[in-house]
Amino acid sequence: MGAVIRLALQQGRQDRFALAAWIAGISGLGYAAATAVATQFGVENERAALVGVAAASPAFLFLRGLPDGIEVGAVTFFQGFSFTAVLAGLMSTFHVVRHTRADEDLGRLELLSSAPLSRSAPLVGTLLLGGCANLVLAAAVAGSFITSGLPVQGSVAAGAAAGAVGLVFTAAAALTAQIVPSARSANGVAAALVGAAYVVRGVGDALGAADASLLRVTPSWPSLLSPIGWAQRVRPFTETDILPLVILTAGAAALGAGAVALRRQRDLGASLVRADDAGAARAGAGLLSVTGLAWRLQRGTLAGWCITAALLGSIAGALGPLVRDALASNESLQDLLARLVRGNADVVDLFTTALLSVAGVIASSAGVQAVLRLRAEEAEGRAELLLAVPVSRPRWLLSSLIVAAASVAGVTLCAGAAAAAGLVLARTGGSSPGTVFAAATAHTPAALVFAAVAALAFALAPRWAAAAGWAVLALALVLGQFGELLALPPWLQDLSPFRHSSAMPIEPFNAPGALLMSAVVLCTAAAATWVIRERDLVG
Repeated sequence: MGAVIRLALQQGRQDRFALAAWIAGISGLGYAAATAVATQFGVENERAALVGVAAASPAFLFLRGLPDGIEVGAVTFFQGFSFTAVLAGLMSTFHVVRHTRADEDLGRLELLSSAPLSRSAPLVGTLLLGGCANLVLAAAVAGSFITSGLPVQGSVAAGAAAGAVGLVFTAAAALTAQIVPSARSANGVAAALVGAAYVVRGVGDALGAADASLLRVTPSWPSLLSPIGWAQRVRPFTETDILPLVILTAGAAALGAGAVALRRQRDLGASLVRADDAGAARAGAGLLSVTGLAWRLQRGTLAGWCITAALLGSIAGALGPLVRDALASNESLQDLLARLVRGNADVVDLFTTALLSVAGVIASSAGVQAVLRLRAEEAEGRAELLLAVPVSRPRWLLSSLIVAAASVAGVTLCAGAAAAAGLVLARTGGSSPGTVFAAATAHTPAALVFAAVAALAFALAPRWAAAAGWAVLALALVLGQFGELLALPPWLQDLSPFRHSSAMPIEPFNAPGALLMSAVVLCTAAAATWVIRERDLVG
């Protein structure tokens, strides 16, 4: 056990800055949200109106979560917890994969295995540190809420809910690392699990039933399939229930035990899902160019992103009738929605718009990941071999940017096609299939901005490219989703590319915004190709 603790402490020293940044950012967002709610919605009637809007809109419920009263703490938890839980999950998964499958890929665990340690000792150390990081996160979130003036008991429960979600994904990522054959695939699968938990929770919340006062919504059964859905049921600022925390902790323990058991049974570098290492004796025509190579490296990951987007789009058709029926059975919700939504927007269109906005975030992530593949190629020495042939650095970078653009377009096209087909088959009404398809592709210009920014970060500071690329995406999400709640200046909110995406089909196409984002993409990509000419390869 002493060796395990020493390993955990060593990992902690390596990750002290990254984990500290994650925890500070998540808790800081909680403090800002609580302060903003208390400032902007200090009057009870204002909070009641805000909660009523959410209860009347399945799209709002899908994106944000469950209203649970009009106390400041309850409104704060409803407004921000889903996003906080996603960040806690991503923090945990990235940390675990880095110290498990990534260390195996790079040969570090092979060195540790030469010492008198059990096979599972490094994994147990990683789980121990992940648990400690989430305990600190829980304390930091609770402290930020208490500092903002929220009740102590509710703040502690809210922090515990965020930490419990992170704990579940710590164990889930550890199990994923034993199943898949590489760090890249482990990160992708683990992040997809976090996204799936958010979407499943959103479906359960969107299908929830509002009470007569329109101040509380009871989720439907799909939310029970998501750790985030379970954590919401803690209800920290109203009727606190610790049973969901017990269930989440037990689930994390079971997943962690399963990961340790698998690690004891498998060889170093092996996995339950085996990679196909055997290739053709000669390269095909598609691998005779640097762009073809970039496509070959990305196509498997892109298939996963496209499948995810298609599943998300199909939810519009699958749940559209249920959302419409739920609204039709409640006249109070119909009246409130008619007063609050301009232009008498169709409820199915509202729900579809929310789903397609999430698809835009997925497309942005796919583009960023495609560009950041360059960093892995450089750090692991393969780029040096590639650039030894007549391939220039700008051409190498542009090839990945082309693949990133194809990835973004592919994800939005899949989401739009699935949503349009689902709505037609379900006969839910709403906008025409062509409009729904166009609504998905309207998110493409904004999503491409993040790929271009990641490319510029890679050209300027390759060691920080991954952190910068994902941080810019996270910051843009915060500005887009919480800018108005936090009362940020309009010019600061407008820095988020998501603010310039068209919220079709409930709003018209924003042609100036699309042109502006396209110009930003071209200028940023041009700057990246110029900058990369001047720097050396960095390991």
